[in-house]
Amino acid sequence: MRVAVVGAGIVGACTAWALARQGVRCTLFDRRQPMCETSRASSKLLHGGLRYLETGQFRLVGKALHARTDWLELAPHLCHRLEMLLPMYRDKGRSQFVISAGIRIYDVLALGSGFPRARVLKPSEVLALQPGLSPEGLVGAWAFFDAQMDDSALGNWVVDAFCDLGGDLVTEHEVRDLAELDDYDRIVNATGPWAMQLRETLPGKPSIQLDWVRGSHIVLDRVCPAAMLLEVPGSSRIFFILPYQGRTLIGTTEVRQSGPNNPGPSEDEIRYLLDAHNHYMTGAVAMRCDVVEAFSGVRPLLRSADNPSEATREWAFERTGKVLHIYGGKWTTAKLQGDQAAQRILQ
Repeated sequence: MRVAVVGAGIVGACTAWALARQGVRCTLFDRRQPMCETSRASSKLLHGGLRYLETGQFRLVGKALHARTDWLELAPHLCHRLEMLLPMYRDKGRSQFVISAGIRIYDVLALGSGFPRARVLKPSEVLALQPGLSPEGLVGAWAFFDAQMDDSALGNWVVDAFCDLGGDLVTEHEVRDLAELDDYDRIVNATGPWAMQLRETLPGKPSIQLDWVRGSHIVLDRVCPAAMLLEVPGSSRIFFILPYQGRTLIGTTEVRQSGPNNPGPSEDEIRYLLDAHNHYMTGAVAMRCDVVEAFSGVRPLLRSADNPSEATREWAFERTGKVLHIYGGKWTTAKLQGDQAAQRILQ
């Protein structure tokens, strides 16, 4: 059997890798190079998704928490555990009760993953770890663990593993119509934000609809002493302030757009992230001139909620003849998603 996988983002790469591990002759196509779109524009985290608990996505969070361990065991040179601080302020944002309940559920769902349990820090301990953080009203913080990775390097490691098993990689080749691949016994449409466009080259109405949601990040050329998860002022959204390769990474936004193409971060998004950072980091205020890099990725989310922040990060499959279409998903669970896709396409 010969299988073509279209799209060398992390989901397509993991699907091709899973097929190659089963001895299937597989060709992985990309219109540019592997990991050159959304898969290299993440928050650089392998995480369960603490905030997804509020929308009832317990099953997804549990899968993601254990998927972190798989990545750490597979490629320890490209990812590592990362302690995250979740500061709590008096009369500001979510209550201490809600935050504590979420962290405890996170710990329960992570049982067996090998990650340490969360702990509570006093204000003085929090400020010792993150000296620039505003002390006004600070009552402490939860310290919990997720993991951090180099998304581009880790994704390309998967592609290399696929090629080492005899898989064929074809780059700079855009598949515009699935009919081009009729010579293959099976085809996987793993083009992420562009999956719907490729699906439209086949007859019938898609059973799934996508939302295209842009997530932007900014980078400051300064050391970040500690990773933090914080609540955007005046909103229930959360954002990250993270150490990354000797710099400070801040993200992310959630801007719904009408199509899959990536326009890059807007100035409004950059200002939004700076304002959120400066609200908390009163001892280390950042200006627009301090931003040395800004990048964005377009996430293909399953259309499930009016508010993108509440949309599921689960994934779905649609089978049309010998073609399997993959919709949605998240970086952390991409290997699990790819394993499932390989199983589906071989049925």
